[in-house]
This record gives sequence, C-alpha cells and structure tokens, in this order.
Amino acid sequence: MRLDKLLAQGAGLSRSDAKKAVREGRVRVDGQPESDAGRKIGEGRTVSLDGQAVGRPDGLHLMMNKPAGVLTAARDARARTVMDLLPEGARRAGCMPAGRLDKDTEGLLLLTTDGEMAHRLLSPKRGIAKEYRARVTGTLGKCDVAAFMGGVRLKDFTAKPAALTILESGGQTSLARVVLHEGKNRQVRRMFSALGHEVTALERLRFGPLTLDAGLPKGGWRELTAEELAALREAVSLG
Repeated sequence: MRLDKLLAQGAGLSRSDAKKAVREGRVRVDGQPESDAGRKIGEGRTVSLDGQAVGRPDGLHLMMNKPAGVLTAARDARARTVMDLLPEGARRAGCMPAGRLDKDTEGLLLLTTDGEMAHRLLSPKRGIAKEYRARVTGTLGKCDVAAFMGGVRLKDFTAKPAALTILESGGQTSLARVVLHEGKNRQVRRMFSALGHEVTALERLRFGPLTLDAGLPKGGWRELTAEELAALREAVSLG
C-alpha cells in the first residue's frame, strides 16, 4: 500500500494532507524519516505520524510457511518460535498465530491482528476444513480410509469423520492427504498412530479457503492478498 494512502486510511487524513505530512518530515517508517509519499509500504513495516503509530486500516494478516522445529508460540525461553521469524514491526502490531501447528509440522500458518476472525476460524462449531499431506510408515489401504471416514477412536475422544486420500502406498511408507474439520492437539498424528502408522512428515496445505503459496520458502511469509482476506472473512461471516 502506498504511504500516503496508508496515512489517509489509518490516520484519517486527506491524501493531500498525508503528502504534506511526509514533506514536513512528520512521518517515519521503521523509525526512519520518510520523504517519499508514494513509497510502497510492505508487510510488517511500522509507520508513525508525529510519533504516534499508524495502523493499517484492515490490520495485518500474514501467511507463513512454517518450518519444522519451530514452536507456534508467542515466546519461549528455550526454543525458536514462529514470532522469531517475523520482523519487529509485525510483532509490534500484535500479529499472532491463529491456531497452532506442532513443532514438527510444517506448512500453512495464519498470523493476524484480527482476534475475532481468528476466534471464529478456530471455533469447533464452524468446522473450518484443514488439509494436510502426511508421510506415514507402513502400507495404507481401504480399511484406513474407512476408519478415517467413520471417526477414529482415540484415548480421550473420538475424532469426527475425516477424508483420507491415499496418494502413494506400498513398501515401507505411504503418502496421503487428510482433510478434517477439527484441529485438536496432534490430531492427525494421533489418528494415524491409532491405526498403526507413525507420521514421519506432516505439512498443512490449506486452512479454510486459504491455500499455502507454493512459492513461499520454509520460514517465509507474506501479507495476504485482498482476495484471500475477503475469502477468510466470508468463511466466518464477517463480510
């Protein structure tokens, strides 16, 4: 978003007043004076006017391709977290993960400043679909597909019906796609384990209408497009 547009929408200025504020040296980007009102302000940048932070009018919403070995947490004294992969501006803006991926799971993670949207996306009542690709030990077959569809019984609950599609099967490992509508702790891993298969690699590919950007490197992130954000809001009836 152009700096003058961000100032206009985020600080309630007219575009001409926004440009004037920049010319007068009243605007800083990431703490440094900015003289170009037409500068494109990317995700995670902080903007201030007369020393006061200017927020993006629609908040900040990021897609991350979470790498394995990183915790989904705001902070941890002993381990690296997804927040450590973001610039300081995104952390200052209050951008937080919507839900969790366990430490060894990779793939799509949504981070947002919109707490209400995150709450609705995670609400069990809405049953937002989540899609994973899993590499597991052993040979998957029709009995596993049927078990997932029937609801796998675990120690503390019975999982709701989920779709299991076998992509590769045979030999020592198999590859599968899983779509489920709940997201309890380590659920995919536990469902496969209950059927005698250990998950050796797990990646989330989709969260509701949001699909992982295939061009995003592990540990990389980008701001959601307007279309992606609109689709998420529509999925949880936020218009």
